Amino acid sequence: MRLIELSNHPRGLLRDIHRQREADGRRARSRYQREVAQHAERLSRARARRDDALGRHRWWAWIREIVAVWGEKRRVPRQPVTVSVPTGKEESIAAGMAGEQQVAHDLGAALGNDWLLFSGYRNGRGEIDDLLVGPGGLFAIEVKHHNATVYINGDDWLFEKFDRWGNRVEQGRIADRTGRSPSEQVNDAADELERFLHSRGHHVSIARIVILNHPRSKVGGQRNATVQVTTSSRQIIDVVNRSPFGFASARVTQLASLIERDHRFHESRRSPRK
Repeated sequence: MRLIELSNHPRGLLRDIHRQREADGRRARSRYQREVAQHAERLSRARARRDDALGRHRWWAWIREIVAVWGEKRRVPRQPVTVSVPTGKEESIAAGMAGEQQVAHDLGAALGNDWLLFSGYRNGRGEIDDLLVGPGGLFAIEVKHHNATVYINGDDWLFEKFDRWGNRVEQGRIADRTGRSPSEQVNDAADELERFLHSRGHHVSIARIVILNHPRSKVGGQRNATVQVTTSSRQIIDVVNRSPFGFASARVTQLASLIERDHRFHESRRSPRK
């Protein structure tokens, strides 16, 4: 299997987080240096007033300025705290990247060079983690790395997390920042890609798969699912091997070219990353 990376949104997110942290660190160090200089200037002025009062034998003023010097010494600026450990968000992004890499590795080990895996495809309706195209058809794969039990009702995805003693510690809805469930995310983008391919003379159906590939992911139940849901790469490979489609190599090449072209078009329309 050949892997073609079109984009890597999680890596971009991590890069932005690291850049922001570095910028915040530079600002904090600059602010600290400025505060240290200002403190030194205030302390110098307080000492000058103290010495002046002593030279003039103004004893009460001298005592007040001694107290002022002591007070200023106690107001030494605090050095900025440097964050050196990954945040929870960074750990979550990194874990998701590792999950996607594992899926790519597993597919690559099982499929031959007549298959292509596009990573990070994007169009006007969203992003698909992996697009697999080859003799058996076209598959849109969304990878979710959740340590949770997932319950699916149509496009409504709920989760529960339990501690090692079986106590529920968290529950909620699985959705992206726009409120779309994993099935909606992959279906929206896959529907748009199907329309594009149809407009170019390729009337293909895209199989949609969501894989929950955290070692502790479980499907607690599902009804009326709008995508195929798996918990292992092996299950994806089984779906691929059972596919009724049979694409000739020339068609695979044409589809791959169109997929890459469509992605580049939509990437060029996005505002540049700041």
